[in-house]
Amino acid sequence: MITAVYRVPLRTRFRGIDVRDGVLVRGPAGWGEFSPFWDYDVAESRRWWAAAVESAVEGWPAPLRTSVPVNVTVPAVDAARAHAIVSASGCRTAKVKVAESGQTSADDLARVEAVRDALGPGGAIRVDANAAWDVDTAVARIKELDRVGLEYVEQPCATLEELVALRRLIDVRVAADEVVRRADDPLRVDLREACDVVVLKVQPLGGVRAALRVAEAHGLPCVVSSALESSVGIAAGVALAAALPELPFACGLATVALFTEDVSSTPLLPVGGHLPVLRPEPDRLEAVAADPETDARWRARLAAVRG
Repeated sequence: MITAVYRVPLRTRFRGIDVRDGVLVRGPAGWGEFSPFWDYDVAESRRWWAAAVESAVEGWPAPLRTSVPVNVTVPAVDAARAHAIVSASGCRTAKVKVAESGQTSADDLARVEAVRDALGPGGAIRVDANAAWDVDTAVARIKELDRVGLEYVEQPCATLEELVALRRLIDVRVAADEVVRRADDPLRVDLREACDVVVLKVQPLGGVRAALRVAEAHGLPCVVSSALESSVGIAAGVALAAALPELPFACGLATVALFTEDVSSTPLLPVGGHLPVLRPEPDRLEAVAADPETDARWRARLAAVRG
């Protein structure tokens, strides 16, 4: 398979990084993406490689819809910037990052209040704490943030046991992310009493078909979200969202907007709060090519995962 390594700066620091990079692979079915974050070891990264192979070699299941609704993602920025991001997005749902290291609960509240103002009373707001809180902290923070009306809170605590305990103490829906995608076997995670919603991410789960099996195994409402990929990787997420029998929530797939550039001249960016079900061609590989050191680092990582 043909491979190319990309490297693109982010507009705002997100998930602790300022630059996103990864490998694109081309096979008979088209392009796939392999871009595990650097905190994923070789064993975990093999699922990401399986997803890339599926995209490039097998292709994806037939879609059930021609577009998917998406949320705008709001990084841990100040209130004014958060308002501007949401206002410019055209989306009616916003996912807001909270519990950022070095920030306060007042920062989080100001951010979600600004998002509510930008969306108006009819928009939906979900917050993502990336497992930062213990149960007591989560109860207090969620109660405070729910003043604006929350659709759900994503991975507020790190463990299943904590999620079970928290869910008994709050009225807001809980969405499970890391406890599923980083599990040894995502199909066998016991989500009973732990959550109301399952977050599905194609690469960490091993591909579109693997993610569909996870959805079927748990029988809960699902939200398809990105792993901060280029448009090539996002296209796989869109394919998953398009193949799910039901899609009750907007998807977290509009994250190419966080990049300063993309691998494609027709990036997957939302229009009217939706993404089309299509596969953009990565026709800007030279413009976003990684430097030699990053290129070599990714090729070594790919060799370790493949062999």
